[in-house]
Amino acid sequence: MECKECYSGESRITPLLKSRECLESHRQYVCNTCGRCICASVDDKGRYRAAFPFKTLDIAKLYLRSAEVITRSKCSIYEIVSSGGRKSYKIFKDQEALELYLKKNKSKTCMGEALFSSTDLIEYKEEQLRFLSKDEICQYIEEQKNGA
Repeated sequence: MECKECYSGESRITPLLKSRECLESHRQYVCNTCGRCICASVDDKGRYRAAFPFKTLDIAKLYLRSAEVITRSKCSIYEIVSSGGRKSYKIFKDQEALELYLKKNKSKTCMGEALFSSTDLIEYKEEQLRFLSKDEICQYIEEQKNGA
């Protein structure tokens, strides 16, 4: 069943790569409903994981909640096609952000409406956006290994 807060059916699916490293080094958004951790670290240039392109719509959905928390707005996922035909999926906070991206990236196009949007923006508590303790990391990694 999909979590109403973070849109995932798997409460320990993220981080997808280098789980321990991400959990130890990056600020996480901790879902209040299922406890899933989603990377919500923003670097000194304002970049964050949820703003990068994803290979699939399903992977983009895993980071949608993080984008909403960072931008403090409802976000949507769009399919972006490069001039070579490669498809990727990107999260944008609004139509204006999508149009700005396409204007700066002339070799990319968007073929239509958002593929997925959250229905409501769920407010989060400040304590949900934080660095995890060593004990929390160990427990989360163990649950991830056991498929919790």
